[in-house]
Amino acid sequence: MLVPMHSIFLSVMFMLSDREVCCGRRQAQPNRLLLFVPPFQLVAHNTPSRRVHAHGRRSCFPISPRRPYHVRAWSTLDSDEEIDSNKENKNVSKKSNAASYADCPYLMDENGRPLGVRKDTSLANLQTPHSGRKFRPTHPNFSSSKLCSRLGSILQPRKRKQTIHKAPKLKRKNLFRNNRRFTEGWYYRLTLPEYNESFVFLFSIEDAGRWVNGNKSPLTLACMQLLGPKESYLVQSDDDDSKFWGWKSVQALGCTFEWKDEFFSGNGETRESAKEIAAMSPEEWKGAVRTGFQILPFHFQGRLDGHDGTLGGVKARQGKPGIAEYDFSVRPVAGWGNYPPLSHSLLPSDETSENQSFPEKNHNRQYSTAGWLASFPVFEPHWQITMAHARASGTLNWNGTFYEFEDAPFYGEKNWGGAFPTKWYWAQCNSFDDHPDLSFTAGGGIRQLPFSFLPGKRTETLGMIGIHYEGHFYEITPWNGEMEWSVWPWGRWEFRGRCTDKKGESQFEAEIVAVTDENTHGVLLRAPTKDEGMQYFCRDSGFGRVVLSLYPIQWDPKVGDYIRSPDKKILIDGACSSQCTVEVGGGPWWDVW
Repeated sequence: MLVPMHSIFLSVMFMLSDREVCCGRRQAQPNRLLLFVPPFQLVAHNTPSRRVHAHGRRSCFPISPRRPYHVRAWSTLDSDEEIDSNKENKNVSKKSNAASYADCPYLMDENGRPLGVRKDTSLANLQTPHSGRKFRPTHPNFSSSKLCSRLGSILQPRKRKQTIHKAPKLKRKNLFRNNRRFTEGWYYRLTLPEYNESFVFLFSIEDAGRWVNGNKSPLTLACMQLLGPKESYLVQSDDDDSKFWGWKSVQALGCTFEWKDEFFSGNGETRESAKEIAAMSPEEWKGAVRTGFQILPFHFQGRLDGHDGTLGGVKARQGKPGIAEYDFSVRPVAGWGNYPPLSHSLLPSDETSENQSFPEKNHNRQYSTAGWLASFPVFEPHWQITMAHARASGTLNWNGTFYEFEDAPFYGEKNWGGAFPTKWYWAQCNSFDDHPDLSFTAGGGIRQLPFSFLPGKRTETLGMIGIHYEGHFYEITPWNGEMEWSVWPWGRWEFRGRCTDKKGESQFEAEIVAVTDENTHGVLLRAPTKDEGMQYFCRDSGFGRVVLSLYPIQWDPKVGDYIRSPDKKILIDGACSSQCTVEVGGGPWWDVW
């Protein structure tokens, strides 16, 4: 019987792939035998003692694309709860599975490890553009060579046993990035008002998969930096970029510097196979990782065994030893756009129900911080606020001092690119007195223009302000208004700007002034540099005192300009905080900018 070509193509694709596609990346699956039958009638036959699993919305396996039955709240299925693919077991434990599905926001594999985020969580409406990774992963779990290896094993004649001489691996190149310098970094800040302290978590990957003159780039580095009490500073790093992983479409990343020996003896895992493990459940991560970090959309974990970052270099044993450990959950409140107000926002919790409804996605549309051009390698480095406002609950250990917190203000952003700023300023706060639903970010600097090799202007200077308040997003950028600033070399940051875009919901004006005390000198932090890698390149402090005001404005034809509306209520009148993060970077900083 003649078989249509598209039927053969689909069958071959199913046969070649022993991996499911889920949340933008491939996941390991049991081997299958498939019959060559017409489309929509493909039949999968399990090999003996194997179990077939469905993995959510996008599956190569032709079974009902309903909810993945194996989703569990951070635990693998018990043997008496597992649902086999045989027909007689299809209706087993339906009630238990429905409850577990509602409890867990992730899609899980057969080992109980996260693969991605479900579409019906609150993150679906608050996820910003560019949340996923931008670097080229070299982690074995994300390597494209696995599919090629599978293809070769199938196409190779099985009867002939011959020695295969492997060709040297080609260096992967990106169409735009090519093999140039590239770095990606993530910044998170945890504010603890009851302790009058804040903690900063900095993660970065430099030159992943980059080769220079036939050798691995000398600037390749996976790094974790933590800023803690009284502006203390710890750092740990590794030059093996294959340990660093990241999800493609969701902000999730991690790096295991060192595994626990107990993990291998207790799970039968070899150190070689453990290298392929990326995201894990929080419980498994605790028992498997000695040092490293894991960032999931709703959970942060890390163990640092490094040294004082203010003394010595960034590599191991180059300073005074120091340790830190943290484990806390994160509930996103605002991304970079309108959001459900904090007073009645729908956040993932143990009480999550399938009956809960989330706000309309179009109303709470999230935007790119740097504009739509951030999708292209122009105006680098790029900048994206991923969580302008969030709440964190958990514990933290800093050199033996323990902190416990609940619903503490949390913030997140990221940078990426092949070019690096020469000078910048930045301020952020989401812990205001009497304004729990207020967050602002202001920043600016000198960035490189595209085609800078051509004659003419090669850089531009710009700034922006973003304010989230009671469900509304107030943004001031060069393309919707105007902004001016006065930033001292250290000690004072002044921002003023107004949005005059008539296409927006309203026009408004913002004034922000942040200062530090004379005895607050900040701490020098490392940042990626173009030629020397991670170097001291910016000064940071979490003890800025800030005052923020937001006014509605209207056009006055008599004045011929916008003025503050006399008939409208002031949106924010002098909101104050003593826990504003302030920063200056690059240089030179000889005078007020």
